[in-house]
Amino acid sequence: MSEKDTELTKNGLGEESIENMFLTFKVAGEDYAVGIEYVTEIVGIQDFKKVPDVPEFIKGVINLRGKVIPIMDVRIRFGLPAQDYTERTCIIVLEVDGIPTGIVVDEVSDVLEISPENISPPPGWKQTNDEKSVIKGLGKLKNMVCTILDVGKFLFSKEICLPERDISGNNELKKAA
Repeated sequence: MSEKDTELTKNGLGEESIENMFLTFKVAGEDYAVGIEYVTEIVGIQDFKKVPDVPEFIKGVINLRGKVIPIMDVRIRFGLPAQDYTERTCIIVLEVDGIPTGIVVDEVSDVLEISPENISPPPGWKQTNDEKSVIKGLGKLKNMVCTILDVGKFLFSKEICLPERDISGNNELKKAA
């Protein structure tokens, strides 16, 4: 169990509950969610160090307490127009297989429990059902439907120049094809 899981368990959330907990956020007025187990922290917007030869949605990197973290703008990643950052704009730092990545969102909403019976599979459209789709499912809560992102696919798409996950432990930077 990771340190984060231990902390959540101490706060009254059992391991089983963690799987059903999601951080929700807004991008262009739409609701999205990521599994809370991937979230390490939420920080305000910081100055980015630009990095050459990366996709437009990779805004650069930040130095967060000695760790260099790549930053992805979700609006641009989804093909939406860029928007000036506001006081509500923030960076959600996600970690998959020990690799941290920050995502810029318009605002963070809440941490919600969404039970498996309230999660529908992605719509049956061809593009959302293929292996590249970043949509894990659609979470239904009262009057709200949020798009639950598959964090691994969202962060480690072949189109992104971020380290590819490698079971051998090597985390080499790969150029987009």
